[in-house]
Amino acid sequence: MPTKENPRIVYMGTPEFAVEPLKAILKAGYNVSAVVTVPDKPAGRGLKLQPSPVKVFAEQNSIAVLQPEKLKNPQFIQSLKDINPDIAVVVAFRMLPKEVWQLPRLGTFNLHASLLPQYRGAAPINWAIINGEKETGVTTFLLDEQIDTGNILLQKTIPIGDTETAGELHDRLMFHGAELVVETIKMLTQGDIAPIPQNQININGELKPAPKIFKETCRIKWNEPYNRVFNLIRGLSPYPAAWTELKVQRNNVESVIPIKIFFAEKREEYHSQKPGTIVTDGKTFLHVYCPQGIISLKNVQQAGKKAMDIDEFLRGWQNTEFIEML
Repeated sequence: MPTKENPRIVYMGTPEFAVEPLKAILKAGYNVSAVVTVPDKPAGRGLKLQPSPVKVFAEQNSIAVLQPEKLKNPQFIQSLKDINPDIAVVVAFRMLPKEVWQLPRLGTFNLHASLLPQYRGAAPINWAIINGEKETGVTTFLLDEQIDTGNILLQKTIPIGDTETAGELHDRLMFHGAELVVETIKMLTQGDIAPIPQNQININGELKPAPKIFKETCRIKWNEPYNRVFNLIRGLSPYPAAWTELKVQRNNVESVIPIKIFFAEKREEYHSQKPGTIVTDGKTFLHVYCPQGIISLKNVQQAGKKAMDIDEFLRGWQNTEFIEML
């Protein structure tokens, strides 16, 4: 039987990022009546059906799991009505129809990995780094009809390291977000929180979006300043990864090799080299010239092969002339 201090909670999420907040909710002693996640999807060589990370964790902890194909399915909505949740928590899930997010007595709130209203959209962690931000954060907010626009409940600001990758920041925000989710539940149940409309939040400068990232977004443009190239590489590492094309010549035959770059270092240097020009000893380093500086590749992946440090990569290209990055 739920009480004011122990509300009946429905949790909605899918990827690894959503597991930690669910874990924190249970650790704090709250009752999670059900988890809602995506249907199992075929994956791997055998295309065997694979459950989402949230489903795996829920089943390990004996929590009921709902996996609707469509969120407007009458049976699914009736299942939620039968649970009669006080709060619904949404982390890295799908856009909910109004008939779902309006159900819980105390509201449905979402965890977003940015300081809203900045970086609304699908890829806030990536875009914050790509744009060279020095800080970001996590936000909990009440759902409404549009994506990432609801009234804000709580926020926490997190600094971004100068060389931090999207993967590293993702992991840090996951834990800070988990703490914020638990704090939000506590304050909602106590009635000790005043939602703030996003248009009342003071922001510095213009609003920046965080749209879904496509392949062409990930292509490195070597004619951009070295800082922007460096931020793109770390903002897309480890997934989906920045990529480029390496033009080489071996045995008088030229070819173009697509490669992904996972890690790099930058160095300011004013020069007259054409963007994309390569300098390498063929053994230990490979530098690429950009306006105002140099990008030194540290970990790369050739199409169809594993990721490797640059010295290992270069060993596979002995007696090869590296012409340029395209």
